[in-house]
Amino acid sequence: MVQATTSGIQITVKTFYQKDISNPLQGEFIFAYQVTIDNQNPFSVQLISRHWHIFDSLGEYREVEGEGVVGVQPVLAPGEQFQYMSACNLTTEIGKMHGTYTMKNLYNHQEFTVAIPAFDLVMPARWN
Repeated sequence: MVQATTSGIQITVKTFYQKDISNPLQGEFIFAYQVTIDNQNPFSVQLISRHWHIFDSLGEYREVEGEGVVGVQPVLAPGEQFQYMSACNLTTEIGKMHGTYTMKNLYNHQEFTVAIPAFDLVMPARWN
């Protein structure tokens, strides 16, 4: 689990290797990740967009950008959390992700960037 706070928004990420749907012999490694977004500000915020940087152990790199997360642009009141699950596929058993969310302060309508801390994607057998 990794955690970071930027501009009053705490991001926590947990990862899970998806053994049942991965196919190592074909170079298909699937990882799920659970993100918790905690608004620690005295004002409501809305998640506008995401921008991910994804790396594997062979140096392959890709970016994913888009509106919201899992099809929504959640609004979080002060003290409220939003949690979602998503997944990433890699062609190697080790990788890493990090990124940013663009959030909007619903009090003054200013947009700001929140860091998503880097987290490892590792097939459990590789921890040995």
